[in-house]
Amino acid sequence: MESQLEALKQSFCEELGQARTTDDLEPMRVKYLGRKGLLTSILRQMGSISAEERPRMGALSNALKTFMEEAFASKTGELELSSGPAGIDVTLPGRALRKGGIHIINSVIRELEDIFLGLGFTVASGPEVEDDYHNFQALNIPEHHPARDMQDTFYFQQGILLRTHTSPVQIRVMEKSGPPVRIIAPGRVYRCDSDVSHTPMFHQIEGLWVEEGITFAHLKGVLYEFIHRLFGKDVVLRFRPSFFSFTEPSAEVDISCIMCGGKGCRVCKGSGWMEILGCGMVDPEVYKYVNIDPETVTGFAFGLGIERIAMLKYGVGDIRMYFENDLRFLAQFA
Repeated sequence: MESQLEALKQSFCEELGQARTTDDLEPMRVKYLGRKGLLTSILRQMGSISAEERPRMGALSNALKTFMEEAFASKTGELELSSGPAGIDVTLPGRALRKGGIHIINSVIRELEDIFLGLGFTVASGPEVEDDYHNFQALNIPEHHPARDMQDTFYFQQGILLRTHTSPVQIRVMEKSGPPVRIIAPGRVYRCDSDVSHTPMFHQIEGLWVEEGITFAHLKGVLYEFIHRLFGKDVVLRFRPSFFSFTEPSAEVDISCIMCGGKGCRVCKGSGWMEILGCGMVDPEVYKYVNIDPETVTGFAFGLGIERIAMLKYGVGDIRMYFENDLRFLAQFA
């Protein structure tokens, strides 16, 4: 039996060496390893040998079977690489790995930060899980104030919530350092809202400049420079009176429609103007919460939605597209 196994191995090796395509291998596999194959035929003789020889013959048979299976696998791989209609042409260039890109929102955040850093501002941050005091009360929005109804808030227990704006950062910075303060605070904010222009999580950037002698003229100068660097010198700005609890006087800022140049189109609903941000002089009541004498300093604050900026800059019509992780959409801005 041992001589039969040796002869079978030699015959197998010679025939395998003559195989030229993967189509030659399947008949060989059936011939040598199939249920009615040559190896199986030899193994049927196990009952005719002595009990002392069976373990050794069994080990030799298993070793030969393993050898054949590994040889088939190796030969198959070799033939697939080198020949046959299903093979691979190794002379062809390889497939390039796709590179990732910066998400469009992060890209816009970086652009805004670069503009304000160039204007002398520094970047500040704060917690996204806030308390009621910093998110509302210290911003002159006491309990039961109507302004709270404008912001659909995610509440937890004991006055803890997901911040509805990045304005709490200005309170925390003024509590810690006091004036002079010149910061921007980009970050995620949360509100119970979802449609083509709102998502439960979105991004805002807050600006604050508090120092002796700061006036509304400084606010206008900063915003004019910011808008012109972002959208170009041809964009026209206008300030409309508005109301925010933590600024007085307050204003909404519109820009001439960047799609039609102010002539009126579908995007600006025929008005020629597009709302871009809210701003105003810091209300003196806010300074009292951070132990700053409102008689010694003045300041301004402004805030804008980063998704709103990205939608205007790149002509995106649905805010939800930023967060659906569709690589076909995101790859356009990589």
